[in-house]
Amino acid sequence: MGILEPMLVRAYLRAGIALPQQGVEEDSAHGSHEGGAVHLFATGIGEHVVKADVASLYPSLMRSFRIGPACDHLGVLLGILDRLTDLRLAHKAMAHSATPGSLEANMHDATQAAMKILINAAYGYMGAGSMALFADMRAADEVTRRGREVLAQVLDALRERGMALIEADTDGVYFAVPASWTEDQERQLVADIGAALPAGIRLEYEGRYRAMFSHEVKNYALLTYDGQLVVHGVALRSSRAEPFGERFLRQALFSTMTGNVVGAHKAFLETVEALRQRLFPATEVAARVRLSKSPEAYQTRRTGHTEQAYEALLAAGRTKWVPGERVRFYRASGGTSVWIPDESEAISFDEEARAGEHKLNEPLLPSYAHDVKNRHDYDLEYYLRVLVTSYASRLRKAYAAEDFEQLFRVDEQLGLFDRPIEGIEPVWIRCQTTST
Repeated sequence: MGILEPMLVRAYLRAGIALPQQGVEEDSAHGSHEGGAVHLFATGIGEHVVKADVASLYPSLMRSFRIGPACDHLGVLLGILDRLTDLRLAHKAMAHSATPGSLEANMHDATQAAMKILINAAYGYMGAGSMALFADMRAADEVTRRGREVLAQVLDALRERGMALIEADTDGVYFAVPASWTEDQERQLVADIGAALPAGIRLEYEGRYRAMFSHEVKNYALLTYDGQLVVHGVALRSSRAEPFGERFLRQALFSTMTGNVVGAHKAFLETVEALRQRLFPATEVAARVRLSKSPEAYQTRRTGHTEQAYEALLAAGRTKWVPGERVRFYRASGGTSVWIPDESEAISFDEEARAGEHKLNEPLLPSYAHDVKNRHDYDLEYYLRVLVTSYASRLRKAYAAEDFEQLFRVDEQLGLFDRPIEGIEPVWIRCQTTST
């Protein structure tokens, strides 16, 4: 908004042509805007997964089909898109030809990246409604309509070739290919499908993965062929991020995605045992959260509802903090919350104490400030529940319901219908075709 609109206004002023009147009534009568397509075709563990992506889909559609705001009589927005795209490609070429890591290469790469952001913002500007002087919701709808058509064409082509679809989102798709395929065969498939798309629309081969855990739309984990685990989306991450749980989840994810169910079960049992034996120090079970309330705001609501993070600070004698501050705390036996100051926090508060800037008889640090990180007095039952509900539960869609309950059960008593762990497999998403 702060870059595109001034460029548009400047062009009209330079041409001596009046600026458009915002069509607020027309846009409001137009109805709701329909965005890009989002599909979740399967949940579970996909093997031999490929990601194909339409390069700069919306800007490419705007350029290929000359879709711009109807009120932009000079065609300035499309002209900006054309010019920026040409400049970006030129800078990309110069970045590739320059010495890797050099100042010249970095300058050209940064310039093309900045231009990419502006190019991709053009569609959003058109759909900004009353906020944008040159907005056109009908034009924005036409872009997304054609985008859905392109994505549907790609999906139909993959289905016809027998690929196993996993997820598609606006301009890209994840799918599983035959286990015997090479990277060259994968690239050829993407090239063949891309060749049938409208002129100016490029389908790119973005990557290949040994496995993919499909959990929800935009929430998945990818395992590269060199063993790197990449997690996307908040559904697979805990906002509290207790280190012991995060470590277990990554171990269990890796084992599950490689078909090592025994390994996933073992990681769970070892974590349960470590909790019970109190082998984890307080820092391993501590949550780190961002404060959103001021001391005054929290005190006014404290009577009806307490929150662990603030209670931990108050119990430690802290009455001052600022919204946005990140703090660590854990739940001790008995349900009390204990603040764990970071090293930098301990130093700063010690300095305050020496300067005499705190209230009389109000400790700025808990009396155990120097050994709190190594305490083991956490609430065992609470953290066993956290392990299951906040971490193991994220693997629920990777297994059949009965298998999940058996694998991640805190109670060690055998169930009547339990079967050997070695006989359990994840829910696989595999391509069954052998076509090339």
